[in-house]
Amino acid sequence: MRYLPHSDAERADMLAVIGAKSAEALFSAVPRNALLDKPVDLPSHSPEFTVEAHMRALARKNFAAGDGPFFIGAGAYRHHVPATVDHLIQRSEWLTAYTPYQPEVSQGTLQMLFEFQTQVAHLTGMEVANASMYDGSTATAEAVLMARRLTRKDKIVLSGGLHPHYRDVVKTYLDHSPDLISLPASPEGQGDILNWIDADTAAIVIQTPDFYGHLRDLKAAADAIHAQGGLLIVVVTEVVSLGLIEAPGALGADIVVCEGQSIGNALNFGGPYVGLMATRKEFIRQMPGRLCGETVDADGNRGFVLTLSTREQHIRREKATSNICTNSGLCALAFSIHMSLLGEAGLTRLARLNHARAVRLSRALRAVPGVELLNKSFFNEMTIRLPVPAAPIVEMLARAEVLAGVPVSRLEPDNPDLANLIVLAATELTTDDDIEMLAECLHAALSEDAA
Repeated sequence: MRYLPHSDAERADMLAVIGAKSAEALFSAVPRNALLDKPVDLPSHSPEFTVEAHMRALARKNFAAGDGPFFIGAGAYRHHVPATVDHLIQRSEWLTAYTPYQPEVSQGTLQMLFEFQTQVAHLTGMEVANASMYDGSTATAEAVLMARRLTRKDKIVLSGGLHPHYRDVVKTYLDHSPDLISLPASPEGQGDILNWIDADTAAIVIQTPDFYGHLRDLKAAADAIHAQGGLLIVVVTEVVSLGLIEAPGALGADIVVCEGQSIGNALNFGGPYVGLMATRKEFIRQMPGRLCGETVDADGNRGFVLTLSTREQHIRREKATSNICTNSGLCALAFSIHMSLLGEAGLTRLARLNHARAVRLSRALRAVPGVELLNKSFFNEMTIRLPVPAAPIVEMLARAEVLAGVPVSRLEPDNPDLANLIVLAATELTTDDDIEMLAECLHAALSEDAA
């Protein structure tokens, strides 16, 4: 709905109803020193068509992901989303649906979430999944809290390959607990996370493919943490990778959390996204968020309900397994529709195509003088080291309308050892021409910088 301002008469009527003499009286409780002493420095009111023209002019300054070669990943990926997804999620039955506390009028939403859980459990190789969370980062933090409840231990060890944003969210949730061990960034290898495991460790958190694109050895980590009575939390930011690499559940993971944006959800300027969480059946009562279950009604017909927990449990903060009171239902629906369209065979083909594009990208990058590829293994993302600081080079390429990945210094500004690194991703939408242009521009930018 467009914004329609009230007339003076309408304002007077509203003030009369609530018994206020003026609009200013509504702000009488605000301390005088907190009020502005002059109007905000903004343009005066303008006709609607003038404002629309101004906003279009601002929008034209954007360079969107689909406007040229695009190699940005680092936790959010550009994939093709079929038109069917957008069409179906905009049907009124879905678009206006909220939390399905009344199952008798919410069977469609409940069944969709039940199918979503089934897909996530199958994808991750786990036994149960919840009906989505906000995003991958908060799901990671919730998994850490869940592990603490399950083990009755406090020590958490975060891998040096964990996405910096995810690490920061966990730190915020744990309020910088002294029992949180965040290992230094590990752009070239696994790091020494296994050496930090002891009898007091509740869980270790490992991302694979990690922030730098490396595929990590989960089996050894699972054996090491389980020997000490702790849990293995696995983070996956590129969920398409699970169409090709072995599921974390098959490698010993106890809790798996993912960012589901890659399936069914466009980049959307950073959100909303959808968090996936799956675990073992024995841990189900400590799993945060909501769970949809299958049952039968009084007549024996198949039906669906929310089960095991209630909203009130989440509101009572001190007794809650989670303080997330809702989920990303529409994004979960988009995920489920896209996954249904792909099917298992389609997801595998999509994953293979992503990896093939990444292999093509890696070969082109190796051919650029001065560029060092750090990855021995990868899915569709990798890290390169330049002979010079990366951020200015990325800016040079952006001016040439090539979005050449994420300089690690942007996410790790306090670590000078990472200043020359760029994380790049290739997906099924990356063309040979895109890769060729990137290699040519990168070579030119490095030559120009050297000159």
